[in-house]
Amino acid sequence: MRLRLIIFYCICTSNISAQTLGGNTVFNFLNLPNTPQLTALGGVNVSKITDDIGLACNNPALLQSSMHTQMNAVFNSFYAGIKVYDLTLGYRSEKLNTNFLWSLNYFNYGNIQQTDATGNVYGTLRPVDWVMQVSASRKYMGKWNYGTTLKFINSNYGIYRSNGVAADAGVLYSDSAKLFSVSILAKNMGFQLKQYSGTNAQDLPFDLEIGITKRLKNAPLGFSFTVHHLHQFDIRYSDTSFNNENGFSNGSNSKISFDKIFRHFVLATDIYLGEKVEMTAGYNYLRRQELNTGNSGNGLNGFSFGIGVLLKKLQIRYALAAYQNNTTYSQLGLNMKLNEYFGLGKLGERIHW
Repeated sequence: MRLRLIIFYCICTSNISAQTLGGNTVFNFLNLPNTPQLTALGGVNVSKITDDIGLACNNPALLQSSMHTQMNAVFNSFYAGIKVYDLTLGYRSEKLNTNFLWSLNYFNYGNIQQTDATGNVYGTLRPVDWVMQVSASRKYMGKWNYGTTLKFINSNYGIYRSNGVAADAGVLYSDSAKLFSVSILAKNMGFQLKQYSGTNAQDLPFDLEIGITKRLKNAPLGFSFTVHHLHQFDIRYSDTSFNNENGFSNGSNSKISFDKIFRHFVLATDIYLGEKVEMTAGYNYLRRQELNTGNSGNGLNGFSFGIGVLLKKLQIRYALAAYQNNTTYSQLGLNMKLNEYFGLGKLGERIHW
């Protein structure tokens, strides 16, 4: 119980200087990937074009007409028994020449005992976080796609409650002949509508990201290169006392400068085993460095892996990501084309690369 309480508190209200300059951020659960493919890609990716509406939740510019009536349901088994669920639906309006998306991402932290400072039990509380979003996208001049997302965010920890609004905006350029795409995304631009009791207004976890994806023409391989937090150069969490106690360096030198730069990078690769199976691996340098423990080994922290089975009417995706030494968490996602089951009308073409 105590571990669950610590995890959800750190996700949502911790003092993380890597997120915003000189202050705190709120609703940090918005940074967690909501779909297996994004998890497998390293948790940050804005440029991979795929027929998976889950990725369009992260970047509205990836929302395509081929996602009409697609439903994505994701089930996460997070640490300490925390359960995370995501449901996403897509719709294409020919009249408005616009693609739409609706999504709900829900975090259930279970039942936790409510106590006072001396340990007296006063009952239980059921902390939850959730975000509901609506996205829209359009194509421009064949190779460009642009989109925006509006979010309503809610957080409830017993007597401590907060909510807010945010927006994402993305632009995508893709060249299907060259199997190349590049995108830029501004995430979580917004503010709190209601603050937690006893706290002042806090910043949302804003991020500015750019990414490039290239699939090789004569080999079953694709690569993605993503840079995040473009608006802030030094995103290290720096605590001098903690660094001294755990063997980390303080100050600035060439090694630290190299470290500062590469904390912005996320690398990923895809292996295409025919048209039905995809395998993915990602590496998030920032995550690995932040989860380091002094000079001791840190296992597979920062690495992630995934597999997708793409059938005619169903996509099955599974991902593993390491956030603790020798411990991973998993995600299972199912994508269904509802028009294939219920005759809702077929729009758009399936994306093949």
